[in-house]
Amino acid sequence: MLLWEELPRLISEAVEHAEAVVQSRLSDLSEITEYNHSKVLHAFQAEKVTGYHLTGTTGYGLGDTGREVLDRVMARILGAEAALVRGQFVSGTHAIATALYGVLRPGDHFLSVNGSPYDTLEEVIGIRETGQGSLKEFGVSFDSIPLSPDGEIQYALLEKAIQPNTKMIIVQRSRGYAWRKSLGMDKISELVQFVRAHYPQVIIFVDNCYGELVEKLEPGDIGVDLMAGSLIKNLGGTLAPTGGYIAGKKEYVDLAAQRLTAPGIGGEVGATLEWQRLFFQGLFFSPITVSEAVRGAVFSAAFWQALGFEVSPEVEEQRTDLIQAVKLGSRERMIAFCQGLQKGSPVDSFILPIPAGMPGYEDEVIMAGGTFIQGATSEFSADGPLREPFIVYQQGGFSYYYVKFGNILAALSLFEKDLLK
Repeated sequence: MLLWEELPRLISEAVEHAEAVVQSRLSDLSEITEYNHSKVLHAFQAEKVTGYHLTGTTGYGLGDTGREVLDRVMARILGAEAALVRGQFVSGTHAIATALYGVLRPGDHFLSVNGSPYDTLEEVIGIRETGQGSLKEFGVSFDSIPLSPDGEIQYALLEKAIQPNTKMIIVQRSRGYAWRKSLGMDKISELVQFVRAHYPQVIIFVDNCYGELVEKLEPGDIGVDLMAGSLIKNLGGTLAPTGGYIAGKKEYVDLAAQRLTAPGIGGEVGATLEWQRLFFQGLFFSPITVSEAVRGAVFSAAFWQALGFEVSPEVEEQRTDLIQAVKLGSRERMIAFCQGLQKGSPVDSFILPIPAGMPGYEDEVIMAGGTFIQGATSEFSADGPLREPFIVYQQGGFSYYYVKFGNILAALSLFEKDLLK
């Protein structure tokens, strides 16, 4: 029994079209999944993971070999020298901020090469609000340069923006809450080669959220110095109950660890409590959950495009992150979309999402997705800030069919309110 009895013709035709598109892409998507599944399995085997490593520790967490092995497994998967995988990270933003505070010092300058940072980093950097201990208040300056209209890094602008005290270039791999292309590994590799040739002293940092295991290569494989992300996104495999990671060159990961805990303590402590098995198991499942989410995103793009809406990425574009954006064009459509999608959730399906303020965001945000782990976008969610041109961003999806059902219910919600084109 489906969640609906009969669909309006325009929606049923869009479903048929989207399913055919997904079928035509299965071969390419399966190749990446198989490659990454093999890579993750090899990392577990190479580090000799045992049942003993799956049990957690309490208190200081001294001598936690499971924690140390998990760090090494994660480093292998991301092509890095070292990694810091911790449940003490409360979000991807926390992990990114820890890395920035760990490496940057008063008087340093850092630069974003793909436009404004993600909303929740604005207060970390000091673009919004004061008196909270932002990087700006500690004497660290920041600039950004936009991508070109066709989504390319503008190297001429980069050369003009580099200063004698520029210590770091920061790259956001995903599109975030922006109507632009995400940056694939090919584009980031070009950046790494350019920086190494012209500014070898500059550290390259990647906000890796939503990009892990979508492609065959990871930032560490192409020479990126440092990266960070969340475990309730791709690499948690929908099982991690909290947490995040930092990975990259050992010297920079160690500096970040000193900021996470305290100077002199670093990564040598940190109890793993009851979540250690879930971290390992979720990481092992992650190539499959990422694959399901990518299939779902392709369906979403084809489905909403068939209904007359602009989507990004478009159907035939190469996937480089899990986010699928749909430009809805009005506040009413955005609210109806999220309220419909919520009805397809296994948890809180009866809740009606409404716009509200959220910590770290300047605009009201509406969020849909009843998740087993609060806020776990790896499971499936749709959200976005209520601002022109009213774009909703879908993330994750541990089942292709779950994503399909959610999108159909979102479309039905618009149809019932006479908001479909």
